[in-house]
Amino acid sequence: MLYFKAWSVKLQEVNKITKSLFINEQIRAREVLVIDTDGTQLGVLKLDEALEAAENKSLDLVNVAPTARPPVCRIMDYGKYRYEQSKREREARKKQKVITVKEVKFRPNIEQHDFEVKMKNARRFLEDGDKVKVTVMFRGREITHSNIAHRLCERLAEEVKEYGTVERPPKLEGRNMIMILTPVKSK
Repeated sequence: MLYFKAWSVKLQEVNKITKSLFINEQIRAREVLVIDTDGTQLGVLKLDEALEAAENKSLDLVNVAPTARPPVCRIMDYGKYRYEQSKREREARKKQKVITVKEVKFRPNIEQHDFEVKMKNARRFLEDGDKVKVTVMFRGREITHSNIAHRLCERLAEEVKEYGTVERPPKLEGRNMIMILTPVKSK
């Protein structure tokens, strides 16, 4: 019994790798609904007959729907199928965009030119498709004038409104006021 458990655990590990598709002798059903390579149904066959039909075509019998009654098996080249699947996954990974959060830090009494430089950086980050975390840092008694920082955040949001929208409005967190801008979806 212990040997059988170890064997079934290894089989489960292999199936995790192959996206839990049983092939050929791994299929344990007595009867299966068989689909041919061109998509036509061959009907419900005994497992031996289905394996023989796949072997005659020099292909594999792959269980594509194990929970169905009877289980659905397809005759296909399993190696080619796995290769195409991994190729599609690689393409999907290439196309996905990882959104990063870039930070722009301000002080409440920032000068006009410094504000414009940081605003241009925030605009560039939003154009690149990244989120922007705007942080206004307070020192000492400056925190009593949080309304200045609030106006500064609103001014920045107004300046970059064609590139990004406010995801999280300005909020005081400790000695910092934080606002998050997210890029506008481009068509």
